[in-house]
Amino acid sequence: MKVLSALALLVGGAAVGLATVALHSLWWGLLLGVLATAAALWALPPGWWLRTSFGAGWAVMVAYLSVPRPEGDYVISADGQGYLLLGFGVAVLIFSVATLPAPSGRRGRLPG
Repeated sequence: MKVLSALALLVGGAAVGLATVALHSLWWGLLLGVLATAAALWALPPGWWLRTSFGAGWAVMVAYLSVPRPEGDYVISADGQGYLLLGFGVAVLIFSVATLPAPSGRRGRLPG
């Protein structure tokens, strides 16, 4: 069940990332994409199977769309909004990984 939810959140994150890239040239589209992504990341519980898979799907989609197309043009514009979107992608990855819960278990503990 964990793998299925992680896969669904990975695809959902990629869909939100695609929508954010598609609308980032409009100021309200960029704002809507950033707020929707931030709300989803905040609402999902931390963990590899939930928040991190959504954030990874979002960031991978934005990174994939930032590569130049065969025609030589870019999907993400080289202006303030485009750079804000790319910076937010880095922040999504950092937040997703930084909020992972501490590992539990007896590995690494000293006896006594």
